[in-house]
Amino acid sequence: MVTIVDNIGLPYSGLNLSYSTSAPIGPADADIQVQLTKDHHPTAAYVERLRAVLARQYPGVTFYVLPVDIVTQILNFGLSAPIDIQIVGPDLYGNRALAERMLDEIRYIPGAADARIQQPFDYPKMTVNVDRTRAQSIGLTQKDVATSLLVALSGSFQSSPSFYLDPNNGVSYNVAIQAPQYGVDSLAALQSLPVTGNSAARLAGGSAATGVPGTPPPVEVLGNLASITPGAELGTVSHYDVQPVLDIYANVDGIDLGTVTRAVEEKIAQHKSELPRGSHFTLRGQSETMKSSYVGLLGGLAFSILLVYLLIVVNFQSWLDPFLIISALPAALAGIVWFLFLTNTRLSVPALTGAIMCMGVATANSILVVSFAREELEVLVGDARKAALSAGFVRLRPVLMTALAMILGMAPMALGLGDGGEQNAPLGRAVIGGLLLATVATLFFVPAFFSLVHGWLEGRRKAAHRVTLAETFDEFDQISE
Repeated sequence: MVTIVDNIGLPYSGLNLSYSTSAPIGPADADIQVQLTKDHHPTAAYVERLRAVLARQYPGVTFYVLPVDIVTQILNFGLSAPIDIQIVGPDLYGNRALAERMLDEIRYIPGAADARIQQPFDYPKMTVNVDRTRAQSIGLTQKDVATSLLVALSGSFQSSPSFYLDPNNGVSYNVAIQAPQYGVDSLAALQSLPVTGNSAARLAGGSAATGVPGTPPPVEVLGNLASITPGAELGTVSHYDVQPVLDIYANVDGIDLGTVTRAVEEKIAQHKSELPRGSHFTLRGQSETMKSSYVGLLGGLAFSILLVYLLIVVNFQSWLDPFLIISALPAALAGIVWFLFLTNTRLSVPALTGAIMCMGVATANSILVVSFAREELEVLVGDARKAALSAGFVRLRPVLMTALAMILGMAPMALGLGDGGEQNAPLGRAVIGGLLLATVATLFFVPAFFSLVHGWLEGRRKAAHRVTLAETFDEFDQISE
């Protein structure tokens, strides 16, 4: 561990509250950021241990882990968790009751961690109800009461900014007046706060203001002018498309995002009939990004295979040989799945990107074998078996060199070496696994398939040729007769 940076309570600037959903929203909240050393163990192990220890030692306190790396923040689109279940609708309290029931069930989903509602309803508040008649009788207005409270509790800088220019260094300093926080630590102390009026003079016996110059401003304590009622309110007010929204956030721990997302979608479907009138569910976060990315990448994978096939058709002027070339790609896909399974790596966007890369290298190796086999087939006058064997022997070294160069180049990435290396490790593992089986298929399956198909075609051509010769001889026999 190198440093610990904490931010306890409300931030100094309102910009933190405006542009960040993870900043503390009250004095009971805190952000704690821990920087680890370069030779630290995987971060996930520390996070898992902290979840267990903090929950046991501090019951009643909500702990959750925020995304700190730039990749996760981008994939979350600024949200503080990869799964965000939004309940959008005007009935805020009805939505809150439903959110509480859903939260209890989501916490028991295997792999879901740090489940919480982003908008707490138990933020303490004090409601000050001003008796306007009593305040007016002594020359005070509700604005005077509100201004006095603002200055005493929050400072005078927001209502009347003041600055002090130091003549020695020419630097301007903010000057704010505020009641000491340790002096306002109880309800009685709050009721004893003085209320002054600057906009009106004291009324005499409830009559109109005299307006006599030099009349001191009215001064009264808050408890004589208003009643204070304790209560609770929303700690965070959020809107989505203008409507009020409640967010149920959840992290993923020890399992893939897709499995947790499917379980969450089942919970949403179960509770959809319990929604108040005018409300609806929206699933956002990394789950939404994952679905759109998977659809695009799987479509790109299929389109890449089709595009490669059509390109080879143009170059080879044949529909059959390009099909023989891409016959090694199913083995590449099987190798990708097999290697990800062996390394306990889940399917992800980097893994699908590596699959697309693997398709190109596997196709290039297969082209080397099939193109040479075609040349040998012409030299050997249709002996497909010898042509396939010759292509397998001659192209063995180029295919192995190409595959090994790619595999060795991807090995450091597959091992996840360096800072943040685990982010791109699935890409390297997908490429290595795909090339391992694709190389075997290129050197053994593709020549055998080439020999089988072209041998069958050559047999058909020879049979057709014999039939043609037989018909020709029959015609000569008929002419001679």
